[in-house]
Amino acid sequence: MPEDKDRQQPEGPDPEAGEEKEFLPPLDFSSIVFPFYTQGLFKLGLMDESGTGKNEKNLDLAKRLIDLLDLLKDRTRGNLKTEEEKFLESCLIQLKTHYLEKANVIKL
Repeated sequence: MPEDKDRQQPEGPDPEAGEEKEFLPPLDFSSIVFPFYTQGLFKLGLMDESGTGKNEKNLDLAKRLIDLLDLLKDRTRGNLKTEEEKFLESCLIQLKTHYLEKANVIKL
């Protein structure tokens, strides 16, 4: 298996292609969690997904994304580094709190 340093993409211009390469962060556990988290924020109406200035809510899809992260948490229990567990837990707490607020279960 390649080391983390081998998985990072080079930053800056590619002299051979004559253009700049897009930065790709290193592959790690957050690379799995973060897309679900950001989609959850979109579906909770907390971020503008379409670029129209409207934040459209889809609480059913937001709940599904939260459930997927909960499933990931359950299936990886005991196999994550401490910082990975904390990151996943933090994302879940934020999404769940916002979900409860948007579903009018709690008032913040």
